Amino acid sequence: METKRRRTHRTTGKVETETVHAVTKLPPEQTSPAQLAELVENHRSVEALHHVRDVTFSEDSPRVRTGTAPRAKATPRNLAIGLIRQAGRTNIAAADHYRSRPEHAIAMLRLTA
Repeated sequence: METKRRRTHRTTGKVETETVHAVTKLPPEQTSPAQLAELVENHRSVEALHHVRDVTFSEDSPRVRTGTAPRAKATPRNLAIGLIRQAGRTNIAAADHYRSRPEHAIAMLRLTA
């Protein structure tokens, strides 16, 4: 499957087109183009979350990679991302506020310290 994406850079106004190829084992008679587009978009949102976790929270830099430690470290990151989005922020990297003020995050959860 081939998908073309267009995006406009906010600062330069330059339009960029990207062609993405996706592979699926679904036969054409079992899915529609709309269903395939939804699958691609869902995958893209998962990749966007991984990008935020990696770039903003440096998820790939820790040396702990065994057992349940990576999952235990990812859980607070996911919680932080969810809280930042719940607060109405769309730019997670610019929401550094909560990193230095954990009491605000605790207040959003309605927890007592």
